[in-house]
Amino acid sequence: MNAKRMLVLLALGVFLLSGCSKAPISDDEETTTEVTNGVITPLSKDDAFTDRDQRDTYEEIGAAYIKLNGTSATSTSDAVTISGSTVTITDEGTYILSGTLTNGRIVVNADENDKPQLVLNGVSVTSATSAALYILESDKVVVTLADGTENALSNGGAFTAVDENNIDGAVFSKQDLTFNGRGTLVVKSPADHGIVCKDDLVFTGGTYTVTSASHGLDANDSIRLADSSITVDAGKDGFHAENDDDDTIGFVYIASGVYTIESEGDGISGGAYVQMDGGAVNILAGGGSANAQKQTSDSWGGFMGSGGMMPPGGRSSQTTSTTSSEDSTSIKGIKSAGNVLINGGTVKIDSADDAIHANASITVGGGTFDLTTGDDGFHADDTLTMKEGKITIRECYEGLEALHVNVAGGTVNLTASDDGINAAGGTDSSGTGGARPGGDRFGGHGGMGGMGGSSSNGSVTVSGGTLHINSSGDGIDANGTLTISGGYTVVVGPTQGDTATLDYDVSGAITGGTFIGTGALGMAQTFSDSEQGVVAVSVGNQPAGTLITVKDISGKTLISHEPELSFAVVILSSPDLQKGEDYTITVGSFSDTFKAS
Repeated sequence: MNAKRMLVLLALGVFLLSGCSKAPISDDEETTTEVTNGVITPLSKDDAFTDRDQRDTYEEIGAAYIKLNGTSATSTSDAVTISGSTVTITDEGTYILSGTLTNGRIVVNADENDKPQLVLNGVSVTSATSAALYILESDKVVVTLADGTENALSNGGAFTAVDENNIDGAVFSKQDLTFNGRGTLVVKSPADHGIVCKDDLVFTGGTYTVTSASHGLDANDSIRLADSSITVDAGKDGFHAENDDDDTIGFVYIASGVYTIESEGDGISGGAYVQMDGGAVNILAGGGSANAQKQTSDSWGGFMGSGGMMPPGGRSSQTTSTTSSEDSTSIKGIKSAGNVLINGGTVKIDSADDAIHANASITVGGGTFDLTTGDDGFHADDTLTMKEGKITIRECYEGLEALHVNVAGGTVNLTASDDGINAAGGTDSSGTGGARPGGDRFGGHGGMGGMGGSSSNGSVTVSGGTLHINSSGDGIDANGTLTISGGYTVVVGPTQGDTATLDYDVSGAITGGTFIGTGALGMAQTFSDSEQGVVAVSVGNQPAGTLITVKDISGKTLISHEPELSFAVVILSSPDLQKGEDYTITVGSFSDTFKAS
């Protein structure tokens, strides 16, 4: 299958790769897309599915009929051999199956160039010790669910070898396997995987319910989904695509459809990448956020500690958990060992670990997200880019985490028990900042600065979009640089401890956009550089809901905001604030005039 292999590394809309790519575009052939200097574009629905994948019609005239009769079967075709309760299809063509096998198998063992179509027209097959449907040899098999029919393929609870292949699914295919149609199919596998494909596994129609002790859908090269409804209850991953011999393939692509997954492992796991362009995904992974390891980012002693100086390198970043994560089962919502690209659709995830995770990069180009997680909302080891989309993170440890976090558009509303945004690069020891003793205003740009904090190469860049961050840890923690050049950013919290509204190691610059931040005083830090006015003041302890207003010298209100958490500092900047001009800040009973810096 080397001629079919494909790599799409999804990061920032254009991705680097080596090798060839698999993109079927015709009825019977799969071609390789061009790669110029290692750069290709992501998949499209037209690339991902052949005409044959999507064609669920069939001609009854000339088709072969197979009737299943409990412990035996009959057929009208010489291309079908029957031995007891084992039915073997040996040639290309259309085969219409009906009836029940109480302990038997349907086997396809055709020529390597054949593409037989199996029409399930009210079929129930159970194999006590093997796969109910076994695709041994062919080029591709298309399984069509006849309109309005109910079908079932099940394993009885054990797998016993019948040949040299390790059959470990109720449906097991060595070749490309496509499901389509307008009927329903129930797959049960109490001993191992639900549907296994050692090549490309494709769904372009039908309604499916898969219950398995291990992975629900398991494929070597890819899982490609469109216009289908699939419900999975899996003892491991819901959808799992991974190639142990070639890490440039093994991907999950979702074009459309509805997918509901309850998994003890990851909801969706892709080796090379995961791409979603549309459809709806609803995932409960690892029992959900209620089953997460407990992590804390409480006071850690506060500024100057209880009777002592902060430790070298800034804060002591203590994190506690109920159990060690080493060698633990991965229980993320959507995970890729490579990249994740989501361009559209609806994503709802409740996960014990990260909701959406990539070992490389994540790009969000659209879609609606409703995330609840025991760890990060989005986590990328390299770059996280938000271009479009409506994102709600109801509960998380950290909201957006990556070495580089780029917010260019969309709407993000998150609540975090630790940092709202964290650019975690190198040593995680952020600068410590603070208010100038004896004054209401922070000590110039950047406050008091770091106390031995080491810088790193992480970055947070906000150039557009709308951000609302409610955090118990740092609102924005850039272990490196922070740059805001556009958008509308609101940070609420933290209320206490050695955390701050803004926290950066190297620099924090604002050149455009609106920033409204409130939080605790102890570690407060403001911008180190600006091209527009910045006002940063301590305002005493203020309860949640206290109105903040900023007026110019004419009395015009420029900013009005009511934080939902208590606060003691206010950091404000917008294009309406001019450096060197005076502005009146009113916070509850507190009111004074300050010069924007």
